[in-house]
Amino acid sequence: MGNNDEDNAIHFRNRYTGKTETEQVYGGHWLGWAYNNPLGRLTVSLAVARPWFSKWYGWRMRQPASQKKIFPFIEEYGLDAAEFLRPPDHFESFDQFFYRQLKPAARPIDSSPDSVVFPADGRHLGFQDTSRITQVFVKGQTFDLPKLLGDTNLAERFIGGSLVLSRLCPVDYHRFHFPAEGIPGAPNLVSGPLYSVNPVALRRRLAIFWENKREVTLLKTERFGDIAIIEVGATCVGSIVQTHVPGQHTEKGGEKGYFRFGGSSVITLFQKGKICLDDDLIKSTSEGLELYARMGDQMGVFAD
Repeated sequence: MGNNDEDNAIHFRNRYTGKTETEQVYGGHWLGWAYNNPLGRLTVSLAVARPWFSKWYGWRMRQPASQKKIFPFIEEYGLDAAEFLRPPDHFESFDQFFYRQLKPAARPIDSSPDSVVFPADGRHLGFQDTSRITQVFVKGQTFDLPKLLGDTNLAERFIGGSLVLSRLCPVDYHRFHFPAEGIPGAPNLVSGPLYSVNPVALRRRLAIFWENKREVTLLKTERFGDIAIIEVGATCVGSIVQTHVPGQHTEKGGEKGYFRFGGSSVITLFQKGKICLDDDLIKSTSEGLELYARMGDQMGVFAD
């Protein structure tokens, strides 16, 4: 793979327009150098992927001086401030702005009792059967469920089930939510480094998902069986913050937590035969394209 803008371009399909679009990547030139250049990859391995780097960068984004980045960021990436629960000048740092809350009306939750919803805003890939995944970003890359979940016995319960990978960009709303009604268990922290989860990096090595720091939560539901929800940390993610209460019933779309500064991912795993993923999600994935959709919108339905 070369090191030019076309090689680093990330294309996705927009569910709401039906069009294929090119992602406006935050820090795109640096990202291309870091993962496509031998010196860049060495720099990532020795420094950028180390937890101390993300902690340092997160600290910078929590300083009052970072507040000046907010309005230029909103303007450059075309964010709709009318969706924000609080106005942009409310935030005392860029980090506070990054994990901002939205007005409930900005992300309505699909009301059908048969549906499960996307847990986050982002670009999504959907696989109906994890045992038949042969290509993720590039041919030959498959998910290693035991390593991803950090638990071989738990992984056996999801063999042949469905998987949705939701990738959040720095420009996205960075709170994540429950895809269905149920009772969540306590999150299990699996320690690891913090490589980028951008496709530029994932095209080279999908194992980033089961090497990076992540948190695994089991959601028990009456209708959809057990659902495993995995939040994956990434470069410059200061931390994964859980706001839900383990053992306490949650509604579909209820807030689960948020990522502090940086791009991140949420992986949702369903047991075999429990759901049918939406056609546009399956079709886009089969064509090698992520599907952009927002939190609260339907991503699949109960399998009769």
